[in-house]
Amino acid sequence: MKRRKFIASTAALGLTANAPFAMAGISRTGDQTYIELIRYTLFTGSKKNRVRDFYRDVAIEALNRIGVSPVGVFDVKYGENQPYLYVLLQHESLDSFAACPQKLLQDRQYVTGGREFLEAPLSDPSYVRKESRLLRSFKNMPKVETPKKWIGKDHIVEMRTYESHSYIYAQKKIRMFNEGGEIDIFKKTGLTPVFFGETIVGPSMPNLTYMLAFKDMEERDKNWKTFVDSPEWNKLKKDPQYKDTVSNITDIILKPASFSQI
Repeated sequence: MKRRKFIASTAALGLTANAPFAMAGISRTGDQTYIELIRYTLFTGSKKNRVRDFYRDVAIEALNRIGVSPVGVFDVKYGENQPYLYVLLQHESLDSFAACPQKLLQDRQYVTGGREFLEAPLSDPSYVRKESRLLRSFKNMPKVETPKKWIGKDHIVEMRTYESHSYIYAQKKIRMFNEGGEIDIFKKTGLTPVFFGETIVGPSMPNLTYMLAFKDMEERDKNWKTFVDSPEWNKLKKDPQYKDTVSNITDIILKPASFSQI
C-alpha cells in the first residue's frame, strides 16, 4: 500500500493513540479514568528507601505538574514478604498514560532533582525491577477517592485482586459491583473505597482490583464482618447470575507513606 493511501485510510478510520484499545472494545464511559499500579522490587539495606525518597522529593510534584493526580505511595504491611513498594497513579486518559514518561523527561525540575535516581549506573541501580499494570475505573466509581480524613495519619489500605476463569465471568463480577449494587453495600457497611478498576494490561488476567481504606486493622476486621453479615450482601451473593465469577483472590494490606496523596 502506498504511503498516501495508507494515511488516508487511517484518517478515515479515525485512528488515534487510543485505537488499539478502542478496537479491543476498551472504551471509557463518562468520567472514567485509568489507574496505573506500579510495583517496585527494592533492594534491602541502605538502598531500600531510594524509590520512596525519589517520589517524596521529586516525582510526586512532577507528576502533579503534568496532571497526574493523586499519587499514592505504599509500603507492604501484610501479605507479601518481598521488599516491594507500590505506587498508584490516576490518569485522565489513555493519552496521559502513554505520554507520561516523556513528559516527565521534559520537566527540568524532575530531571535535575532526580538525576541521582534516574541516572544511577548499572553498578549501583536504584531498584531491582519495576512492573506496571493498567486498570480502567468502574463506571459507578470513575475516579480515585482520597480518604481525606486519614491523610497524614496512621491509616492502612487494603488492595484486593479478584481473578476470573474467563472474560465473560469477569464482566459478570464487574456488573455485580456496578449494577448489582455491591459498591453501595460496601459504603453502607463501612468499607471505604479508594478505587475499583478492571485490569486491561497486566498479569493474571482477567481480573479486577480494588482498594479500601481503614483507620487500622481492628476497624478493618469489624467493618468486613458488618459487610459479610449484611442482609443486602447475603441476598446479592445468592443471585445465580453472579455464580462462579471469582476463581482466586489476592489480598494485601498496605501502609501509605507519610507523604502519599492517598
